[in-house]
Amino acid sequence: MSDVYEQVKSVIVEVLKVDGEVLTPETRFIEDLKADSMDQFFLIDGLSEKFDVAISDEDARQIRSVQDAVSYIQSHKS
Repeated sequence: MSDVYEQVKSVIVEVLKVDGEVLTPETRFIEDLKADSMDQFFLIDGLSEKFDVAISDEDARQIRSVQDAVSYIQSHKS
């Protein structure tokens, strides 16, 4: 797995308080991890801070899985 994947995973584990072992690229935040709107807000905020990228509200709504987050970060990292 990529370095970005591992860093995204660490943010998810920290923010959502989940076991990193259960996370796969296909893991969905709402359906699989039971994240609510506040969890999602803090997750997007954590990813923005960790990777120093601005994530618009519109883009944030499209980030629904671990892979979505990784792909977004990889394509928007400076």
